Amino acid sequence: MDYGLVWMRRDYWESYCHRWATGLWQERSQVAKRNRAAHPEKNVHTSGSVSYATHSQKLRHELERAPTFRELFDRTHKRKGTDDYVSESAHTISETYDKTMADRYADGTP
Repeated sequence: MDYGLVWMRRDYWESYCHRWATGLWQERSQVAKRNRAAHPEKNVHTSGSVSYATHSQKLRHELERAPTFRELFDRTHKRKGTDDYVSESAHTISETYDKTMADRYADGTP
């Protein structure tokens, strides 16, 4: 516990460490770890540790306007330098989104 975060109060950090050491928390952690390992295709993103908010800001700067959901989704779910989605699931989500938007706004509704 001596390597706490410099921006967090020590008592808060120690509280988190104690909570993370409990049996219930450890059980949940192991379940989540098994689930991630069982479905690696569901845990593939191209953004790494960069948040959606940061990607959105960068894209806003590049496009000089607010990015659409689809533009942001593509930025974080396509392989760099290609037009390939990182997983079949990501591809399905993009197709479903496109179909939903086309159905909803078919009459030119804004």
